Amino acid sequence: MIYRRKTYIVASTFVDEFNALFNDILLPAQLKYGARLIGRWHTQLDEESSEIFAMWEYDTLEQYEEIERKIKADQDHVRRVQERFDQLGRHRYAEVFRQEIQQQFFTSAVDRERTILK
Repeated sequence: MIYRRKTYIVASTFVDEFNALFNDILLPAQLKYGARLIGRWHTQLDEESSEIFAMWEYDTLEQYEEIERKIKADQDHVRRVQERFDQLGRHRYAEVFRQEIQQQFFTSAVDRERTILK
């Protein structure tokens, strides 16, 4: 298994809109093509900024790459994302994303079978 953490630092005023974008458009596309969401979390960093990150699980790095290719090739999905960006105001993105989006990959350091109660 391989795990991916994707981290965003955004303006706190943008959290609700960003969560709606994720839940309405981004998550369904990921699930449609086989990504498995472990969880998605939010923490307030200071009065103006929040961190949001998601953990995803894949069988292999190649599976992740194939899922990403399929999502990018899905014209209906791309159209929905573009329409939402237009609704939210593209000019706002430079203001609400406080840092570059970060993505890291991990492998597990524990045997998952040992963590399951029997």
